[in-house]
Amino acid sequence: MYVANNIFNATSIAIVGASREKEKVGHAVLENLLKKFNGKIYPVNPKARRISGLECYKSVKDIPGKVELAVIVVPNKIVPYVLEECGIKKIKNAIVISAGFKEAGVEGAKLERQCVEIAHKHGVRIVGPNCLGIINTSNNLNASFASQTPKRGCIAFMSQSGALCTAILDWAALEDVGFSKFVSLGNKADLAENDFMRVFSDDEETRVILAYLEGLKDGVGFMKLARRTTKQKPVIVLKSGRTTAGAKAVASHTGSLAGSDNAFTAAFKQTGVIRVDSGEELFDYAIAFSTQPLPKDDRVAIVTNAGGPGIMATDACERSNLRLSSFTPRTIRKLRSNLPVASNIYNPVDVLGDATSKRYALALETVLKDRNVDGVIVALTPQAMTDINNVAEEVVRASRKTNKPILCSFMGGIDVASGIGVLKKNGVPNYQYPEKAAKTMRAMVEYRLARKFKHKKPQQINVDKGTVSRILSVARKEGIVNLSLLDSMRILEAYGIRTCKSKLVQTFNEALEAANEIGYPVALKVVSQDILHKSDIGCVTVNVSKNNLQSAYTRVIMNARKYMPNANITGVLVQEMVSGGREVIIGMNRDPQVGPLIMFGLGGIYVEMLKDVSFRVGPLNEDEARNMISEIKGYPLLNGVRGEKPLDINSLEDSLLRLSRLTADFPEILELDVNPIKVFEKGNGYLAVDVRIILRHEK
Repeated sequence: MYVANNIFNATSIAIVGASREKEKVGHAVLENLLKKFNGKIYPVNPKARRISGLECYKSVKDIPGKVELAVIVVPNKIVPYVLEECGIKKIKNAIVISAGFKEAGVEGAKLERQCVEIAHKHGVRIVGPNCLGIINTSNNLNASFASQTPKRGCIAFMSQSGALCTAILDWAALEDVGFSKFVSLGNKADLAENDFMRVFSDDEETRVILAYLEGLKDGVGFMKLARRTTKQKPVIVLKSGRTTAGAKAVASHTGSLAGSDNAFTAAFKQTGVIRVDSGEELFDYAIAFSTQPLPKDDRVAIVTNAGGPGIMATDACERSNLRLSSFTPRTIRKLRSNLPVASNIYNPVDVLGDATSKRYALALETVLKDRNVDGVIVALTPQAMTDINNVAEEVVRASRKTNKPILCSFMGGIDVASGIGVLKKNGVPNYQYPEKAAKTMRAMVEYRLARKFKHKKPQQINVDKGTVSRILSVARKEGIVNLSLLDSMRILEAYGIRTCKSKLVQTFNEALEAANEIGYPVALKVVSQDILHKSDIGCVTVNVSKNNLQSAYTRVIMNARKYMPNANITGVLVQEMVSGGREVIIGMNRDPQVGPLIMFGLGGIYVEMLKDVSFRVGPLNEDEARNMISEIKGYPLLNGVRGEKPLDINSLEDSLLRLSRLTADFPEILELDVNPIKVFEKGNGYLAVDVRIILRHEK
């Protein structure tokens, strides 16, 4: 934390690669610092004696006195030498703006690693490379080549895209939005999002943290840090690379892994981070969070001067899962006695098209005092009689007197522009349409709930870790990646996940003996680590009776030899046929950035066609396991619908906790699918019927 803070609070800065040529990045950085920065500025360029009126130095080693920050703007191949000199000079922080590193390919990646090794050798911390720079508005430090210097504000922003930074700074100037700190992360070779989020979290000048991220350098660390940070202030993230095409674009843009979109969604949900879908939404939320108090609950009042916008706002609230407030009798009486007869005094409150600013003020003041109102959306359309600026002034006055959020939707263009200007100047958010206001209010409600939520540690579970260790040790020695069904079943049993009766056999006579012991009908499954999708090639048969056991046994063996002649067949698993119950699936895919991603869903067509599943990052606690089950669309089918008895949901929660513990204890498990699990009526538990485990290959 100290290192990143020191970057923002540097009082002496060297610009290595400073230039007299206006079209050069080195000139832009120097000019930005010269505008308002009060510290010492040292241009470094071996070919110049003076730049912009300042004495120029051939090397950072030639600078007299202490230098706290170096901004490096030289060709990529020279950067390692500059970092070496910075280390010798005892400069502890560097911003490498230069491009041509891992985002440019293999050779660039090698060069980037070399830079990091040199920097770490000398204790130098790096922002970048391939970045725009940083800005701290509290001390007028603009160590970037951005064309705009933002005004002072309470929003901290960090971005993995330098181009997006310049666009946002330009937009902020137009919208009069201020920032506390502004960071272009670049390739994140050293300092990354976690380092700056620690600074923003403890920064008294920052009320809201925004981030544009293409990936996480340390996903597990991010989750731990985010849980703490979101208790203090909102963290709003635009995470790109959601689609397959987008994920590929991320890899070529900054060389970072895109990761699983489901993993990021789950990680953000579990830590209280607010995820947005667009840059517009990012700042829609940011402005509201930075200027308005949080609503205590989700009950919203609407005040409008037209029926259409009132209906639009009502629909928007319902779609955003907001409740329209039910006014108290006192509120209704006051509205009835003070508004025209034609006005709607119930929610939404329609003050009519000829409403004056005073009528708006009365309605707004009245609903804000109602104990059943947690927030207000003010809609306005420009009528010939509407004194728009005065209405805006009344909204501002009401906002200053209340501890409830007010969001506006002054709809229109030229006629409402000056009124919107009044709102912006005084910190009242305005949205072009009520839908945006409602969605923003919903985000504020959800954050309020997330901040109150207390994260519990996963409970301790009695498991047989030794058995799993032995199975995985043998697999590792033999180079096995796909565990056999039998070993996979044994692993589940060792962690208390209940499986159906099964027995491995090598001959028909053994199969007959096993089937007689288990009881008919049975299922037969070829066991081979080389055959993953057994049913696709006829290596699974079900509902086998005693009369057709021999033909079924012969058929699955012949199919395995026919379609996979080189497969090593361990034998055939004879399993009990599990009747009744409903099929569900639990599983895990280890995400490279955030860790084990646990999945739950209904089995069969629900997972294959509808993809009705939920995700959380493990290890899970009881609340997370319970929420995973309840949030799928098919939950009513588990909880009992139309006279059906509820299924044993408690046992499913237990299975998720055990699967989560297993994948946390053994990081070499890369993928795990238990599909299907048959869950029975409440009190009768479940049985795992099939399982697939894939291990990480060390090579």
